[in-house]
Amino acid sequence: MDKIDMHRRKWFILGGAFLGSVLLSPLGLAASRPKPRILEINHTHTGEFIKTEFFDGRKYNKKGLSRLNYIFRDFRANKLKSIDSQLFNQLYRLQNLLGTNKPIQLISGYRTKKTNNLLRKSSSALAINSFHTLGRAVDFYIEGIPLNKIYKAALRMRAGGVGYYPKSHFIHIDTGPVRNWSSYQ
Repeated sequence: MDKIDMHRRKWFILGGAFLGSVLLSPLGLAASRPKPRILEINHTHTGEFIKTEFFDGRKYNKKGLSRLNYIFRDFRANKLKSIDSQLFNQLYRLQNLLGTNKPIQLISGYRTKKTNNLLRKSSSALAINSFHTLGRAVDFYIEGIPLNKIYKAALRMRAGGVGYYPKSHFIHIDTGPVRNWSSYQ
């Protein structure tokens, strides 16, 4: 019995030493360290472009978030709102799922209620209480990535609302409840 316990103890110690060496190696440390999150955004209406780090691997980067808030502003009314940082995380995660680092082509981010109501006059597809008016939604596409592929990847994330607008050529995602819809207008 003592021989068996000694044998087990020896394997346990060797296994622990191996595991410790892997975890403490540069490779193990790199794998456990969260990496910075960077987004490249091209605003299709204003022509503005940014590339910014919004999360440094440990905490959110205030300067990066401010830059993203600016490009996501209601450009029609020139009004800013603090955008839900989870929306930026969703875009970043979506790019990773799609295996691309191509820029997000931003069509619409934040919209004031006045702008939202104005746009509703020309499209019944816009919600009265849109998540855009809360800074929690984005309409976008990614150049060179089929729209239905973006849509399917967004659905797999199960991170909020996902709308598919193939005729208008964009995807809507938001940080609201998990749900999805398609509009062929």
